[in-house]
Amino acid sequence: MLQLYFNPPKSSWSLRVWILLKTLNIPFEPKIVRYQSDLNAQRQAFQQFSPTAKIPVLVDNGHTVWDSLAITEYVAEIYPQVWADDKIARAWSRSACAEMHSGFNVLREICDFRPLERITLTEIPAELANELSRIDQLWQEGLNRFAGNFLAGELFTAVDAFFVPIALRIETYGLHRYFSETSLAYQRRLLALPQLKTWLEG
Repeated sequence: MLQLYFNPPKSSWSLRVWILLKTLNIPFEPKIVRYQSDLNAQRQAFQQFSPTAKIPVLVDNGHTVWDSLAITEYVAEIYPQVWADDKIARAWSRSACAEMHSGFNVLREICDFRPLERITLTEIPAELANELSRIDQLWQEGLNRFAGNFLAGELFTAVDAFFVPIALRIETYGLHRYFSETSLAYQRRLLALPQLKTWLEG
């Protein structure tokens, strides 16, 4: 069975993989690990299962896969429902996931992942506003182009999992005004996932 090393509810990178597996009913053995105040001790502990001393990490019959995007692609080779059936929707989804995975650095820096808190930002820099606008554009494109409740169609897939932390950041930092009603309706659907409630309970 797949084993997943992750840290709820603090790791947004772990959340992406965990909620994908849970929502698609893909069986796995949870391996919960915790961040430590002593970073050297944490690194030593995480290096026991992670070559980068970071999470998430997936282990399958002794084979280790690290990084959330690599894990997603690995799981998709076993469970093709990870991605949309339609080739164009899959390509769009992979592009959106890659953009989320490597981009939006200002959002990550200013809006740290704190899903259980509510924080008021005194200022929204133009760079952050631009990134939020791009996310809104992506969400509207997927929802309109593939005409479903989720970004690649009617079913929850990997591209939705990659944006669940954004849905939570919108709540944490009160960023709703930067999103269209179409995007906010999608955000509410993500927040309503029963699996997400389980994650937030830690």
